[in-house]
Amino acid sequence: MGVNMPETSDQHIGARIRELRAIRDFSLAELGRRAHVSTSQLSRVENGEQPASASVLSAVARALAVDISVLHGQPYIKILQKDQLDAMVSPIGSALEAWDIELDDEPEPRSIEGLEAEIARMVRLRLEANFTETAKGLPGLITEVASVVRRYDSPGRDRERAYALLTEVSRTAASIAYRLGYADLARLAVARMGSAARESGDPCLVAIERFERAAITHGSAGRADRSVALMRQALRDLEDDGSRPVRAMRGILALRGVTYARRAGHTSTADDWLEQARELAQLTGDVDLHALSFGPRWVQMSTVSDLNDVDNHDEALRQVADMRLPKGHPPNRTAHFWINKARSQAWTARHDEALDSLREARKVAPQMTRYHPEVHETVGTLLRARQRATDSLREFAQWSGV
Repeated sequence: MGVNMPETSDQHIGARIRELRAIRDFSLAELGRRAHVSTSQLSRVENGEQPASASVLSAVARALAVDISVLHGQPYIKILQKDQLDAMVSPIGSALEAWDIELDDEPEPRSIEGLEAEIARMVRLRLEANFTETAKGLPGLITEVASVVRRYDSPGRDRERAYALLTEVSRTAASIAYRLGYADLARLAVARMGSAARESGDPCLVAIERFERAAITHGSAGRADRSVALMRQALRDLEDDGSRPVRAMRGILALRGVTYARRAGHTSTADDWLEQARELAQLTGDVDLHALSFGPRWVQMSTVSDLNDVDNHDEALRQVADMRLPKGHPPNRTAHFWINKARSQAWTARHDEALDSLREARKVAPQMTRYHPEVHETVGTLLRARQRATDSLREFAQWSGV
């Protein structure tokens, strides 16, 4: 009788890639074309004959429209351990799971005003992509906000404010978990966010829950069609009352929907939403809303990201050539701009410029850059493009865990 040997990690990853490739109905050659990886290398990875590097995994995950953790489990464990972030994640999950449990020794929470100020500080840390400080403060803040929510069991403005706080702290937990590759924790946090948003009295917060949920649904499960459905639902439920905040929120939803619709093959829907976003941007101008932004500049930046998604990198670079980010632009969005630009530069053989752009991203948001799958993908592209890596490229690759 034969003995079934357990799968090695490399065999497991290869099997997952083959399974998802079959689900997407991609041939090996088609997946290779979409991921910009040779067919022979993909074949060896699928058969467990060759380990997949971080950059190849990032490229394949993007081509299959799934989060990298779907292929590899926790994708950043080594650099998480180096940054001592891995130990900070578990307490966040424990706090979210126990949010409705009242403890005997529960300390007296701060006032709603005090908690609003603290959560505003936490949101600033999130926009700065300061994962360490954000993760460190989240468990205690989740517990404290949950305690305040339980105190307001009668309808009223204070109860709505308390639930708005729980919505925002859960959203921050979802963002950190997703960025660090903990998809299950991100889904738990978004579930908490959804139940809180519905009690907040703010229809924009309900829409933002759909916005965040769609991102995680697409990233972790590769279901662009479900993300399109969530955007449709959010736009349907958030009626245009003519106010600037609601119109800006509808524009934010439409812009994000463009990405999902293109990836789901719904071209006409994507075009319609892009046109809606352009019209709304002309009405609203630049708006900051619940740590999101909208306006003509954001429509232009989203268009560049859209061009990257369809591999029209020359046009993407043409559009960003004269783009200048305003003073005080949030670090996470500034880094995203440079990461997108680097990707286009790498695929148009502007290799030195691509590395310069990645360095700019690292300068403004080092932790976001270090853990970003598109950074890993771009670094891998640069490494494969050279017979011998330069010292500066090798240093960046080692720093980012590629």
